[in-house]
Amino acid sequence: MATDSDLLPDSLLLNGREFRYDDIRQYPANSPTELNGYEAKVLDFCRQWLNGAQEFGLRTSGSTGAPQAIQMRRRQLAASAKRTGDYFDLGPGDRMLVCLNCEFVGGLMMLVRGFELNLHMTIVEPHADPLALVSAKEPFDFASFVPLQMRTVLDNGHSARLNTMRAILVGGASVDSSLNKAIQKLKVPVYLTYGMTETASHIALRRLNGPEASPHYRVLPGIHVEQDDRGCLTVRADVTDNQLIITNDRIRLLDAHTFEWLGRADFVINSGGVKVQAEKVEQVLEVALAEIDTANRRSFVIGRPDTRLGEQVTAFIEGKPLSAAQNKHLLALLSERLDRYERPRELVYVPEFRTTASGKLDRLGTVRASATTTQKDAAQP
Repeated sequence: MATDSDLLPDSLLLNGREFRYDDIRQYPANSPTELNGYEAKVLDFCRQWLNGAQEFGLRTSGSTGAPQAIQMRRRQLAASAKRTGDYFDLGPGDRMLVCLNCEFVGGLMMLVRGFELNLHMTIVEPHADPLALVSAKEPFDFASFVPLQMRTVLDNGHSARLNTMRAILVGGASVDSSLNKAIQKLKVPVYLTYGMTETASHIALRRLNGPEASPHYRVLPGIHVEQDDRGCLTVRADVTDNQLIITNDRIRLLDAHTFEWLGRADFVINSGGVKVQAEKVEQVLEVALAEIDTANRRSFVIGRPDTRLGEQVTAFIEGKPLSAAQNKHLLALLSERLDRYERPRELVYVPEFRTTASGKLDRLGTVRASATTTQKDAAQP
């Protein structure tokens, strides 16, 4: 009869190779010489954790500005891992796929969960379809994907494998309407995460599918949230080392444990004295694009300097420009569904959007690089 000790892992799989914890503790002395750079970084963090390091240097993702280096204490990361384990009832012997970039908090916290919860870890380098990199016979109870990975995994016919899992997290970027529609076909519970580096990964979850699907985030037990005078979320908990974290995320706080995410305060566009929330325009633009073009184009909206309005609403669309007829149809849909000051005054087509090292959309980098690689169409006279 198997005992709890029999379930405790003493090794992990990294890119198909087994590494024993006893050897990782001595890394790099007892490791193969043919490691690539990513494998070396993963093993170095694992060495630090297994040897009891108390502080770790992390980098923010850089999706809204330059990446920042911050220090996190072991107790913060461990508290976050335990909270996730308790919520999803993960424990010794369960199997986890680690396919996020472990140089950032989303992937790094998967490693911490593996160690703290005694999970069997299968780690692969970030890839659009991580399930293509592991044996089809290898079962998993838990995984976390960025939206691009989730879309690719579904497009490549892995739904049956996903449905054998206990839960799936999706984070790092928003889930667009087409991906959300595809997720509805899954039986496995899928959750959109809310969190950041400063909170040691997610502190709230939103169920995307099934009878418990909700438009609102539910804060995990033990996390204290409020609003500041800007209407932005503030967080204090063990994962913040009981320090108050003030975010730039505008929310509607429904009760002490539930909130609706409205958008980033730094994504508010002041156009002619009217405050426009970029994310609202992005949602309308996304749906309109999907109605007239099947290419699953990415898009985003920013405010660009304008001598008359202060800032003008500008839409960036990935890929080749639409045809004249499609462009006219798009503008008509936007005019129907958006107020006057919310409508983009310019459409900027960019061949390919830039992304950060963690896989998030790099808005600022895309805008800076767009000067010589774009085609622009005036959206309004």
